[in-house]
Amino acid sequence: MDNKTILETANIAITAGDYEGFLAFCTDDTQWTFIGDQKLEGKEAVRLYMAKAYSEPPKFMVENLIAEGNFVTALGKISMKDEAGKMINYMYCDVWKFREGKMAELTAFVIASKP
Repeated sequence: MDNKTILETANIAITAGDYEGFLAFCTDDTQWTFIGDQKLEGKEAVRLYMAKAYSEPPKFMVENLIAEGNFVTALGKISMKDEAGKMINYMYCDVWKFREGKMAELTAFVIASKP
């Protein structure tokens, strides 16, 4: 699979609630940086984040998926519940760096949509 297809397949897993299926596409030392928020280092940190942040699977609407070299950029909208169970809508731009066919780094820009 090319990097774009890998990301699309991984996103199908996550929206189905198959977080381990998603993590299978990540390197063991994957790093996720949420700009202005937090940084996760390693697959276990991402696993713990997903268990907390995704009380139910998020809903994605990818508007653009741009692949170049070892990078895939996804722009779109995501909806997920907050800690109180309220559905929140966000706009996002995810920049994924791939290494040897796996997602190694994520730089995520996530902004809550105005109601």
